[in-house]
Amino acid sequence: MVGDDIKQGIYPVKEAQALADKQGLDLVEIAATANPPVCKVMDYKKFLFDQKKKQKEIKANTLKMVTKEIRMGPNTDDHDFNFKLRHAIKFLQEGAKLKVYVIFKGRSIIYKEKGELILFRFAQEIEEYGKVEQLPKLEGKRMIMVVTPKNPGKK
Repeated sequence: MVGDDIKQGIYPVKEAQALADKQGLDLVEIAATANPPVCKVMDYKKFLFDQKKKQKEIKANTLKMVTKEIRMGPNTDDHDFNFKLRHAIKFLQEGAKLKVYVIFKGRSIIYKEKGELILFRFAQEIEEYGKVEQLPKLEGKRMIMVVTPKNPGKK
């Protein structure tokens, strides 16, 4: 048995429980597989509260990855392209992940090469802000490319 105000040693279960009750604390089994099993005298409710508090703190400190989407067509004009490019750069500087895709409607699917060229040009333009995680890939009527920020969270 171990604890703050208790002499470490081997105690019978009833005696250990009595010592814990005398202090108004709980007897908690720490290592059941040890020979003999190790128990600790502590305030179990306070221990659980501290555990939850630590978990919340860890969760709050983790960086949440946000995914932003940018949609274009195979015939996207230069002005629209530059407009979307500026938004993409802003999103990457904020630390968001980008999902850039070219959507093909109707018979425009025959211009797959145009879509691929637009995405490669897009990747080349934002090269200093982010790196391409997934190269352009055709999924149904969408050609998708994923870009991650180079330095997430930097403003």
